Amino acid sequence: MTQQTESNEQMEQSLIDIAVESWRFSRLFGKVVSKLDAGESGRYANQLRYFQKKVEESLESNGLKLVNVEGQPFDPGMAASALNVGDFGPDDVLLVDQMVEPIIMGPNGLRKQGTVMLRKVGA
Repeated sequence: MTQQTESNEQMEQSLIDIAVESWRFSRLFGKVVSKLDAGESGRYANQLRYFQKKVEESLESNGLKLVNVEGQPFDPGMAASALNVGDFGPDDVLLVDQMVEPIIMGPNGLRKQGTVMLRKVGA
């Protein structure tokens, strides 16, 4: 592997790490903003959307994309590991209840596996 290739991979990994931490922070900030009264929350919600848009644009310019699978049926083959999969039976129909970490895809496929929490359909 050339030094340039190694450097590019390190830069991509750094961008992925920053994107994941930004995603986590955005989720937390969104929860805090939702607790504010309507007069205050609008401005902060707009700033949050702007921040998220800038993160997505930076990722896209490097061929990367955040993938959120919340609300989708869980498939053991999806690019995310489930923290609570052992809580359910083999015949349970499961949905992704919450993303703990996003999936990150690149031009050549998966760059970072996500982490999810599941819930049983109808529960």
